[in-house]
Amino acid sequence: MAEHDTIATFLDGLASAAPTPGGGGAAAISGAMGAALVSMVCNLTIGKKKYVEVEAELEDMLAQSEALRAQLTGMIAEDVAAFDAVMGAYGLPKATDEEKAARAEKIQAALKVATDVPLACCRACRAVIDLAEVVADKGNLNVISDAGVAVLTAHAGLRSAALNVYVNAKGLDDRDFADARLKELEGLLGDAGDLNEKVYDVVKAKVN
Repeated sequence: MAEHDTIATFLDGLASAAPTPGGGGAAAISGAMGAALVSMVCNLTIGKKKYVEVEAELEDMLAQSEALRAQLTGMIAEDVAAFDAVMGAYGLPKATDEEKAARAEKIQAALKVATDVPLACCRACRAVIDLAEVVADKGNLNVISDAGVAVLTAHAGLRSAALNVYVNAKGLDDRDFADARLKELEGLLGDAGDLNEKVYDVVKAKVN
């Protein structure tokens, strides 16, 4: 029951009036679920005689997906910390010009972190999508539908985290910093939608 309790607690937090956890945490969880499903397909393919030719490749995929799962799970706390830092900066005193300047500086610094945290989530989710493409092609047919769910959840995580990049980058005064992050984001989004549909169609054809 411990796992269920943990999930239920997280969902209770999402549903509550508290601002965190929020969409950023949900994005990270979506990506982590995708990574976990990639791992599942790998684990149920490795060691099977029928798939011996792809075993080494899927062992490598498994190591990557597990690293991404750990990274994305850790991003839930990182997102909360980034949001809290922004809110804390906005809550600083602003009675004098000196206080206003210090507050503005803290806000900008916090917004940079709050832009980079979801951008890192986008990078990880995009990596999960790429792994899902491989396991959808080469994984055990008995669990191939899970590769389809992997790509869908990872894509949801990517697009969800992208919204947080956009909203925080918008508030930055350092436009060079913001524009560089937005350019990278567009590259990560790139053909992700097309790839998502491609993998889904591959999986659908295999299970139909």
